[in-house]
Amino acid sequence: MRLAPFALALTVLLAGPAHADSLDDALRKEMRLRHVPGLSVLVIKDGKVVREQGYGVANLEHGVPVTPQTVFQSGSVGKTFTAALILLLEQDGKLKLDDPISRHLPDTPAVWDKITIRHLLTHTSGLDDPYRIIDFRKDYTDAELIALEATVPVRFAPGEKWAYSNMGYHLLGFIANRAGGKFYGEQLRERIFAPLGMGARVISEADIVPHRAAGYEWKNGAYQNQSWVAPRLNTTADGSLYLTARDLARWDQALYGDRILDARLRAASFTAAKLNDGTDAPYGYGWFVDTLKGRRHISHGGAWQGFRAQLCRYVEDGLTVVVLANSDNARAKRFAHIIARHYVPTLFDAPPKPIADQDPALTAQVRAAVASLAAGQLPAGLEPETGARFTPALLQNLAGALADAGPLQAVELLSSEARESGRSLRYRFRHANENLLVATSVGKDGLLRDLRFGPE
Repeated sequence: MRLAPFALALTVLLAGPAHADSLDDALRKEMRLRHVPGLSVLVIKDGKVVREQGYGVANLEHGVPVTPQTVFQSGSVGKTFTAALILLLEQDGKLKLDDPISRHLPDTPAVWDKITIRHLLTHTSGLDDPYRIIDFRKDYTDAELIALEATVPVRFAPGEKWAYSNMGYHLLGFIANRAGGKFYGEQLRERIFAPLGMGARVISEADIVPHRAAGYEWKNGAYQNQSWVAPRLNTTADGSLYLTARDLARWDQALYGDRILDARLRAASFTAAKLNDGTDAPYGYGWFVDTLKGRRHISHGGAWQGFRAQLCRYVEDGLTVVVLANSDNARAKRFAHIIARHYVPTLFDAPPKPIADQDPALTAQVRAAVASLAAGQLPAGLEPETGARFTPALLQNLAGALADAGPLQAVELLSSEARESGRSLRYRFRHANENLLVATSVGKDGLLRDLRFGPE
């Protein structure tokens, strides 16, 4: 699927306010609910741009509107480019995916000896993230950051499990620097961005960047400018890019042909990694891979410095959705689903109907846990590993999200399944502003596990 008229389509800009439609209304409602100042949306259907639109403002202080030229930050969507560069270096013969990372990085700890480049690409390395110990005000050298990250305990043996790791992509960037003989960002420019006509680039707050949006954080009921981090921490390969929605559209279309990655590398990128026990991870090389209604869904999201991003590729349906937002409170994936549902309604099931609740005491336990989270407090009755995941920052974010949802009006049980370890449960929490889906499980010891939230 190529996009022959793509360059022409991109020249048709929205010179004035667009006529509102049902999708506009839904997006603006979500922006109000999530306190999102600005949003950039681009949709491709069957190889043609069917919507390219900016909503709101790119800069609150100057009231500058979002346009198709507005530059946002990528967050972890940038991992798709880092992974592609590693595959190109493998194609060049400068590295092998099954190389131990110690072959390319000096002075790595012995506990990393069995970690390969492939493990880093697929988030199956067992590496955790170092954010509890990183000083975001310090300009680390590559060697200093590697040394700091080497002190973080490994979570599991390589290939044993899947766990998202920004640290793994930091290391991939350092490997690309060495294998490619220059800074990975310059390699991206030469090998991907320039050939595709993209304006994407590694973040530099010092440079003059035309049409750059400001990022915002929603705290205590008000906007704040994005938190400042040291310049070097804005150059790591886990997703530190400036780009536009058009840039991501060009990247999407290139992935339907051989211009950057050949068929072998593309197939590998979009194939779920295998764990040691033969089961699938939810990730390929730089991409989340799953299915919706039996059709392939290839995607990645991102979050950094008051920005949120989402690139969703519904391959069998010929649909690509790009969403860029300048608020840390935005749910970019939620925006993408609203858009995808508008163009291909059959991708999504009708909302599930509630079932009879045979254990109201258990429901009361879950309801009490959510009420604690709404108050910014760690719920009682959580299994220790689950409880450890609720960091103070996460508790604050959840409290804000639940406050935005509005007063709780009802709790509906959607499913209850007996498992060997206990019972798996799904609920709909009906709030005044939106419905939230809550999934959890309760062990035979009566403790809650894997308490998860998401908008319906």
